[in-house]
Amino acid sequence: MPSDFFDPSGLLENGGPILWLQAALAFFGAVFVIERLFFFHRARINVGDLLVGLSNHVRRKAYAEASHEAARAPGPVARVAHSVLLRHSMERPDLRDIAQEAGQLEVPRIEKNLRAILAVSVLAPLTGMLGTVLGLAETFQRMTERSGAAAGTSELASGVLMALVTTAVGLTIAIPAYLFYLYFLGRAKRLFHRIERTGIEMVNMICDARADTGIVSMRDELEARRREERSKK
Repeated sequence: MPSDFFDPSGLLENGGPILWLQAALAFFGAVFVIERLFFFHRARINVGDLLVGLSNHVRRKAYAEASHEAARAPGPVARVAHSVLLRHSMERPDLRDIAQEAGQLEVPRIEKNLRAILAVSVLAPLTGMLGTVLGLAETFQRMTERSGAAAGTSELASGVLMALVTTAVGLTIAIPAYLFYLYFLGRAKRLFHRIERTGIEMVNMICDARADTGIVSMRDELEARRREERSKK
């Protein structure tokens, strides 16, 4: 095997035009992966702490403070909580619909570029297979052009190297891309679960706060009636 097989310039020379296509796939795949890493890093939030903080405000009927705290928190989970808090005066069915709609609006942001990463992981080995076919075709063509004479080793090596290089580069791109896709897919599913949990908790939190208000007001009314009855006696 030639010494320039592992040399970058040798790879470009032996890989042929297919290698440039694979380089473009690698570049776009890296851009998509970096963008998703930044997104999920910004979306990291402790849902339990957020719900506890919002619950303290909601119990005190301080919806403005709760909405401000949700607006300050990063990520789609906080945005769903903020959407529900902005319409806290609505009935339970309406609040559920608002939480569901707010969660659906976050789906495109969470799934952004995931299919692109999957496409890179699928197309990269296919381009490697294409390079293999072209390399073998070039080899057989040179053997045919020799008109039955023994083909030289150097003449056949370029076609074989093209097949090997493109296949290796395609797999090198596809394997990390697919692993990143699986990683981001798991992160997205966990984020969907947190969004759903937050929507349910926010609706229950607001409705429970209303129920507490009704109980307190009824108790106060009964005590007032008792005091009136005692004063009449």
